[in-house]
Amino acid sequence: MDSKLHIELWTSWASLLRAYTGAHGLSSPHHAVVEVGPDEILLRVDTRWLRFTHNAVTDSDGHMKTFSLEEDGTAKLDGIRDEMDMAAEQIAREMMAS
Repeated sequence: MDSKLHIELWTSWASLLRAYTGAHGLSSPHHAVVEVGPDEILLRVDTRWLRFTHNAVTDSDGHMKTFSLEEDGTAKLDGIRDEMDMAAEQIAREMMAS
C-alpha cells in the first residue's frame, strides 16, 4: 500500500474512533481517550484499553487479534472485513457500554 494512503487511512481510523467514542460517551458514565502515534493508536476507557498497530489489536486482558486497514477503505479485524466507520462504531459501542 502507498505510504501516503496508509497515513490517511490511519488518521481516519483514529478520527472515527474519537468521533464514535464521543457519541457513545453521551450516554455512558465513562470518558474515552484516543492517543495517536505513527505506529500505534491507543483507545482507553476507564481501566480498559485497546492498542491498535498496523497489523494487530491487543486488549487490556492480553487478547490479540489481527487488524489491518485496507486500500479500499475497509478495516479487517480478525479476518472479518467491514467498512471503517462501521467497524469503529462497533468497537466504540462495545468499549463505552462496559
